[in-house]
Amino acid sequence: MLPRLVVGAPASGSGKTTVATGLMAAFAARGLAVSPHKVGPDYIDPGYHALATGRPGRNLDPFLCGEERIAPLFLHGAAGCELAVVEGVMGLFDGASGHGGLGSTAQVAKLLQAPVVLVVDASSQARSVAALVHGFASWDPQVRLGGVVLNRVGSDRHEQVLREALDEAGVPVLGALRRADELRVPSRHLGLVPAAERGAEARAWIGALTERVAASCDLDALWALARSAPPLTAAPWDAAAEVGLPGGSVAGPRPVVAVARGAAFSFSYAEHAELLEAAGAQVVPFDPLQDEALPEGARGLLLGGGFPEVHAAELSANEPLRRAVAAFGGPLAAECAGLLYLLRSLDGRPMCGVLDATATMTDRLTLGYRQAVALGDGVLAAPGTRLRGHEFHRTAVDPACGPEPAWGFTQPAVRREGFVQGQVHASYLHVHWAGEPSLARRFVERCSA
Repeated sequence: MLPRLVVGAPASGSGKTTVATGLMAAFAARGLAVSPHKVGPDYIDPGYHALATGRPGRNLDPFLCGEERIAPLFLHGAAGCELAVVEGVMGLFDGASGHGGLGSTAQVAKLLQAPVVLVVDASSQARSVAALVHGFASWDPQVRLGGVVLNRVGSDRHEQVLREALDEAGVPVLGALRRADELRVPSRHLGLVPAAERGAEARAWIGALTERVAASCDLDALWALARSAPPLTAAPWDAAAEVGLPGGSVAGPRPVVAVARGAAFSFSYAEHAELLEAAGAQVVPFDPLQDEALPEGARGLLLGGGFPEVHAAELSANEPLRRAVAAFGGPLAAECAGLLYLLRSLDGRPMCGVLDATATMTDRLTLGYRQAVALGDGVLAAPGTRLRGHEFHRTAVDPACGPEPAWGFTQPAVRREGFVQGQVHASYLHVHWAGEPSLARRFVERCSA
């Protein structure tokens, strides 16, 4: 049995990240091995979860990975742990647009048979909180609402009124956090500033949050609620089985795949490296902000997501690495931030010049799930491969695609995007490889060729 909690909310901005991360840290401080998870495609919150627990933050996204993989991925990530805490996304029942509850926190809670802790922003309500919580508790009988954590409570009297109303409604109050501006995480154009960029400041925030949540929440009651979750019967996800190499039977030497990391390329899913290694690669990280050369012997290059626009000056100033990337002749896969790094310029600053296009920051946020089909014969996907991905950026590339586009988006709008050029596959599309493990095997096979 794996004790587990899902932390949801009526709406975005209620304080899910604060409460979920605080609970992870508070239970870890008690000596428990805590497994952190996040519903949806978000890369930023898992960075804070990792700081709070000392374990990789992992995403659970039924839209990207398929609902049949959620429990297996969860059990894989939580192996060896005593408690798992899952932070939800948006409002409890909000899923992928046009797909009902697909990808919602509620769906993941049902797939994991996990009790839900509802975080309610109480700053502008009193007894009405009971009606709100009653609605969420009764909307879907298959979602078990185990209790409420009240956030942004104004005073002792305010807390008393809230508790009395919820007591009448029969819903346990598991915690009450006062308004605390010092616990807010700084934001910018794409949401919270990643933990990888904040360093000691982020660690100090985790420390303050641990103390606040431990003092404001009933950890014993939350632990009892987590332990009430029934056993899961699914088998843990196995990367080797997913890439078709059970037992890790890889012939020949392992090609080195260099994977960009650091503050400018902090967006990654832990399963990507696991799939690459299961497919036969040796994964070696490097930091384009610091390193002036690619890892020795690199046969493949992965440039993932992040915030190159924030670090454009430093990336541009690292001319030795830009030249090394431009001269790299092996398989190269880039998504979003990696795409921007391969262009001639970003906001007028020289980048690697691998692709004959430029990018600029815009006021328009491009955000949402995508259904795509591979158009080019690239190092990641064979033509006709269909998969699901996610876009999340405020930049625009001109032109948006090359003579051989990477993807054709079929929903929500039909368009072509990205570049397949020789050994290069570059696109805005974020893909969770656990949902399409063939990408890892194909890329490693190209690196070994």
